[in-house]
Amino acid sequence: MKTSKPIPAAGRGRGPRLAGAADTRRRILDAAELLFAERGFHAVSVRDITTAAGVDVALINYHFGSKQLLFEAVFMRRAELLNAERLRRLEAVVARAGSAAAPIEDIIDAFTHPLLDRSERGDPGWKAYFALIAQVNNSKEFGGLMMTRYFDPVVHAFISALRRAMPDCNERDLYWSYHFLSGALTLTFAETGRIDNLSRGLCRSNDLDSVHERMVPFIAAGFRAVCAEAPGRRPTKLRPVAGRAGRPRARSGPESAPLPSSPGPRRSRRVRPRA
Repeated sequence: MKTSKPIPAAGRGRGPRLAGAADTRRRILDAAELLFAERGFHAVSVRDITTAAGVDVALINYHFGSKQLLFEAVFMRRAELLNAERLRRLEAVVARAGSAAAPIEDIIDAFTHPLLDRSERGDPGWKAYFALIAQVNNSKEFGGLMMTRYFDPVVHAFISALRRAMPDCNERDLYWSYHFLSGALTLTFAETGRIDNLSRGLCRSNDLDSVHERMVPFIAAGFRAVCAEAPGRRPTKLRPVAGRAGRPRARSGPESAPLPSSPGPRRSRRVRPRA
């Protein structure tokens, strides 16, 4: 089992001490990232992490304060790198377009390429990190809070670029289209092997080059289709479901005519005997 590097004595200088602390912190983050991705937040203990990192259990609190704060530090570490690269790519796309709106495909590529490329060709920690993102994005406990905190600013920058590319797009359609893009990325990063079985080996869930080759035109076409459709050409709305009191919920729009009321249970008539 690995052991943490001993902290140098004060007389040996400040540099080695700081280097040792940074190395310990990195090892804790690497171990926690892998374990959280494999088991989820609640199934991993502090001792699991320190054992995998080869450090004393007290160092979690010393460096991070708590398991929850360590979880957030794991999430933030690579988010900062990803967001910086995405924004650089977006700025380059916008600059190439000049006074015109940037092509939708180029905007989406700037958003998705850094993630898929790092998962395919980055160090092993990136694949664990993206598996962790897939977990968090699907979690009611963590998804709304952590995805909002660490990714919303860059997402809003991309939505602004898409809004400029599709100025007539309804705001709701724009956000729903992004929601579907996020879902596609989340399923891709999970690498469940579902498509392997479904295609009988023709496609592989870990073939991210094939994913990226197809995802950009697919998502771009989806944005165009949803944003260009006139409301009257949309699919028929789902039929209303009964409310808590058993009454149908109200519908809006031209199909909002009242539904016929239920006749209720039939009363039985008493038949009088003839005299």
